[in-house]
Amino acid sequence: MSKILVGLKRVVDYNVRVRVKPDGTGVVTDGVKMSINPFDEIALEEALRIKEKGGATEVIVVSIGPADTQQQLRTGLAMGADRAILVQADSVVEPLAAAKVFLKLIEKESPQIVLLGKQGIDDDNNQTGQMLAALWDRPQATFASKVELDGGKAKVTREVDAGLETIEVDLPAVLTTDLRLNEPRYVKLPDIMKAKKKPLETVAIASLGVETAPQFKTTKYEPPAARSKGVMVKDVGELVAALKQKGLV
Repeated sequence: MSKILVGLKRVVDYNVRVRVKPDGTGVVTDGVKMSINPFDEIALEEALRIKEKGGATEVIVVSIGPADTQQQLRTGLAMGADRAILVQADSVVEPLAAAKVFLKLIEKESPQIVLLGKQGIDDDNNQTGQMLAALWDRPQATFASKVELDGGKAKVTREVDAGLETIEVDLPAVLTTDLRLNEPRYVKLPDIMKAKKKPLETVAIASLGVETAPQFKTTKYEPPAARSKGVMVKDVGELVAALKQKGLV
């Protein structure tokens, strides 16, 4: 195996409380800490572990977004990726367009595995990996909690509603990661310094010939309704009566 391509999405850090803009046109990002999407960080960790076991010779991290996304790619390089590609886009790129961008990079890089997080914590779409596999006409294994490589095959344990499911797919393939796959490594200062010297290529999304016009229009953003105060009940009978009053039983 030669290359593993890993997608890294820039998102509002999961520790930050997301706030909606007063005019309802989006969420506040000015001055807000941005990080690698947690599921994508797990994907990168798995790619690095595969390389460390001799299953790959190069790990390439890819991100689609504005110029500031270089910060997250540098973090990926500090974790251990060999090089990075930023597909610069100044507007929101929907999952189908993102999948088409990855397909263009696959045609150029010819990776054996494309590792993506199962979803972004900002939009929760859970679509890009599946769409990419369909466009690439290659197998997919989503929600991976364990990955084992054996020659030209990958044995993947998936987290599904009924429990765990183990499947085997031929490589090249698209794998998407779940939370329990691994725990990403801590980035040390010397690695951050080394990452500054690693190659980071910037490609304009228009040069790839991918149609990025949005297919959906978001008309308004609203914060979730404030949680109502709880009610104390004395016994089960009073609980049942309260539930009946609310039409829940």
